[in-house]
Amino acid sequence: MHALSGGITGNGEGTKLNILGQTYYIKAHCDTTFAFEANSQPGEFVPVHIHPTQDEFILVQEGELDLKLDGVWSTAKAGDLVRMPKGIPHGYFNKSDKPTRALFWVSPAGQLKELFEQLHDMADVEEVVRISAAHDVDFLPPEANE
Repeated sequence: MHALSGGITGNGEGTKLNILGQTYYIKAHCDTTFAFEANSQPGEFVPVHIHPTQDEFILVQEGELDLKLDGVWSTAKAGDLVRMPKGIPHGYFNKSDKPTRALFWVSPAGQLKELFEQLHDMADVEEVVRISAAHDVDFLPPEANE
């Protein structure tokens, strides 16, 4: 069992990971939740996928994200909270001309931290999809991103 430790993870702190070009910082991890900061440059995105066992949230801190949630497009701006229930297809895209910074978290933590650690610096998209599926993250075909 992995319990939450108390304290503060400062701005720009946490384990730094490179996942398909985006910079992630692990902010907190325990059995019940996994929190990470994602920094997305213009044009970066995470394709539509499903977490069958986890609810996911995004608190946009700077910039904006275009989201496809259950087939519907919307835009989240700084201060907005995005709720993505388990089993619902979702993806996020920085279609703006400015960087975006957002805090993400999933509950329960599941295998997401371990997945992120395995994906660090990996460039082979097919391998990313295969490893993700083994960690309860299922990517949809590319046409789901349209």
